[in-house]
Amino acid sequence: MKLISWNVNGIRAVLKKGFLDFIKQENPDIICVQETKAHPEQVDLVLEDYPHHFWNSAEKKGYSGVAVFSKREPLSVSYGMGIEEHDNEGRILTLEFEDFFLVTVYTPNSKRELLRLEYRQKWDSDFLKFTKSLEEMKPVVMCGDLNVAHKEIDLANPKNNMRNAGFTNEERMGFDNLVEAGLIDTFREFNQEPGNYSWWAYMFNARANNIGWRIDYFLISSAMRPLLKDAFILPKVMGSDHCPVGILIE
Repeated sequence: MKLISWNVNGIRAVLKKGFLDFIKQENPDIICVQETKAHPEQVDLVLEDYPHHFWNSAEKKGYSGVAVFSKREPLSVSYGMGIEEHDNEGRILTLEFEDFFLVTVYTPNSKRELLRLEYRQKWDSDFLKFTKSLEEMKPVVMCGDLNVAHKEIDLANPKNNMRNAGFTNEERMGFDNLVEAGLIDTFREFNQEPGNYSWWAYMFNARANNIGWRIDYFLISSAMRPLLKDAFILPKVMGSDHCPVGILIE
């Protein structure tokens, strides 16, 4: 089973930049997208091999939003984490399958001057509780843009970004808490090398020079580890300031 996650930075924009060709080439069983910036009725999307479409769009037009396109029909689908202050920005979709829950998430950015850092810490705490509540029922596969580079290896210029959004101690601790709770960063199970990133700023030829951040992840419950066969990043896939990431599971 192949799962792919991609922050597309606008589903309507990426559809004009080869999104359908990418899906045809990679042929995942499930594709999760973040930052759709659209409601489904605004998007002309034909995915014949993916009959099951689920959207969680933000109340605010042109902002945030997640979606999942699946070949397999889930047993159930839920939207958000059931906490009103978090659930109006369209940031979480949870699909229940026979053997696991699939959660796709677009974690809030702490913003310039860390204007949203305090809220972000509340989000991280509540999201961890939400994930663990699912795990009490069955294992979890969680993917998306977590808006944090976990360790210094996960961004090109760690020392220059120590107090910038996405690399504060508080945000990194939020990721630490996920790992300490038993979730596994799948990519690092297979690759411990630097220079593997999933997001690059549009300025300063950052992508051409690979001056990036790894902020897009697949995390899995430890119970899923024996089923994990590979985890990968696809940095050559264009169309967004992020690139897709994925896993293979049995």
